[in-house]
Amino acid sequence: MSAAVVRVEPVALMPTQAGCAVFLGDGEKVIVFYVDPSVGASINMALANDSAPRPLSHDLFTDSLKAMGARMMRALIVKVEGEVYFARLFLEAQNEVMERKIIELDARPSDCIAMSVRCGAPLYFLKEIWDTLDDMADVLIKMQADESS
Repeated sequence: MSAAVVRVEPVALMPTQAGCAVFLGDGEKVIVFYVDPSVGASINMALANDSAPRPLSHDLFTDSLKAMGARMMRALIVKVEGEVYFARLFLEAQNEVMERKIIELDARPSDCIAMSVRCGAPLYFLKEIWDTLDDMADVLIKMQADESS
């Protein structure tokens, strides 16, 4: 990828009263956004290399991609409006029926994270977006301290 993007990874997931706080970081800065509890649980399960007794929606989508000869290439967070994040999911399909095809889909960042950790695909922010976001490492440290007390 180019210098116009910043690669991030999940740093922590913390339960909140309204759902789950997802902390993403690039090694220098940590940002946070909030997702519903079911997606938080899905991300956490994938990070722990655990599986549900029955496939979750993200598992079903991943399995469907594999069955069609497709894979997740990457996800890119492209916009933030207030507290709402927007992302694009990039897939690659290639099988005996079609030539190599790149597919770009509109997606929720929470779904992109859940897919990314399942597929081992990279997650990026547009650098121009990443640079506008405040470092929330202190919020993470406080939430971790509160949880352990």
